[in-house]
Amino acid sequence: MAGLNIAFIPIDNRPVCYTLAQQIASIDRELALFLPPREMLGSLKKNADIQGIFNWLETLENVDKIIVPLDTIAYGGLIPSRRSNETFDEIKARMEKFRSLLEKKSAKVYAFSSIMRISNNNINEEEKEYWNLYGEKIFKYSYELHKNAPDTDVKTDVKADVPPEIIQDYLKTRQRNFEINKMYLKWCEQGFFDTLVFSKDDCAQYGLNVGEAQVLEESIKANSLNALVKTGADEIPLSLLSRALAEGRGIKIAPVFTQKDYTGRISKYEDVSVFDSVKGQIELAHCEAADVSGADIVLVVNNFKQEQGELVMGVDVEGFDGEIELPQKPYLIADILNANGSDNSFVKKFFEKQIDWDKFLGYAGWNTTGNTLGSALCCAIVKFLANNPDTNAFKKVQAVRFLDDWAYQANVRKDLKSRFDKPDIEALKTLMQPFEKTLADKTGLDLSTTQYSYPWERFFEIEVSIS
Repeated sequence: MAGLNIAFIPIDNRPVCYTLAQQIASIDRELALFLPPREMLGSLKKNADIQGIFNWLETLENVDKIIVPLDTIAYGGLIPSRRSNETFDEIKARMEKFRSLLEKKSAKVYAFSSIMRISNNNINEEEKEYWNLYGEKIFKYSYELHKNAPDTDVKTDVKADVPPEIIQDYLKTRQRNFEINKMYLKWCEQGFFDTLVFSKDDCAQYGLNVGEAQVLEESIKANSLNALVKTGADEIPLSLLSRALAEGRGIKIAPVFTQKDYTGRISKYEDVSVFDSVKGQIELAHCEAADVSGADIVLVVNNFKQEQGELVMGVDVEGFDGEIELPQKPYLIADILNANGSDNSFVKKFFEKQIDWDKFLGYAGWNTTGNTLGSALCCAIVKFLANNPDTNAFKKVQAVRFLDDWAYQANVRKDLKSRFDKPDIEALKTLMQPFEKTLADKTGLDLSTTQYSYPWERFFEIEVSIS
């Protein structure tokens, strides 16, 4: 990867989207990753500074590859893509201008666009205002509409217990986004993208989003396009970074499951089996799934038996109860027993082992199965391919992941939510200290000055800063 210059545009300013990419790239001193200033990226309540990102990209010189979430440019971010009231023509004009800018760079373009999700709850934090009253009903309407006519565009007589103007607005927004995605497919036919990914976020068996994914997949197949439809969202830029680094390298990865008899189960917020999700993420990273005997890297997947746990929602499932045998080859760990947060039983047994920092390529237990796999694979691939590795930087990435995915998400978050109505930094710092001590012992890092923040001022995510 010597001398490789990559422009990387995050989805938004969350640490898992912005700083995690920087932290992973720092593992190889010869990998140059360029990101726009963080203040240009969107947040929960603010859209990205699209013109600012245009100007930043124009100033970059000698860029080999560009990784871009198209929603950031089209709508101002993933969340704004569900809220924006701009017309198709307005967005099309903006994206054509963006395409012209990218073409001047003569760089390979790795892009992704989301298939607009349908959240099955009445929480409007990331949706339009009316979702707090009609979210579950719109989800049900969408589910039944697609279930009754999964292979056609014919709208069957499904009644929505929702005001007509709400349904009309929702369907109009969906159709606009779908038409924009079909425009990207035309660009793909013209050879503009090196790779194009359509992401499915928060999926169910049926839904208008699932139907749109099927249409896109059929078009991709019929025209033999260099495009994919994948379950996931927030991790896709990291997956594309993996792809940009691993293509042509012939890396073989062997998935090994802690519950090998249960790989056919489907994770929460996904619509494919655990096995297919793992295989899909390996292929998205431009690697090849293989047996352990012929593999370069072993991917240890701590999967669930019956139902995936969800700690904050009170869905507690049986933790890992076996014995961990760490691979003799380079390996990484994807902890997907829970939909968000580590399996305490697994982490406890892992920490009882002596970690070989040369063979260990990283751990993740971040949010959905796709989020965990994509982020873990990116870290592993960067470290595996590093020409000039920085072991200290790698250890910092691991300390951040364990403090976030294990300490906070699997333990501290639930405690704080039960005691406080809103995030409390001092309480957070106090509760994190025992976990810091454990990680300091394992990594040899000084974690006494670790800082925490709530970037979006909610319990869902924290930012861990290790000086």
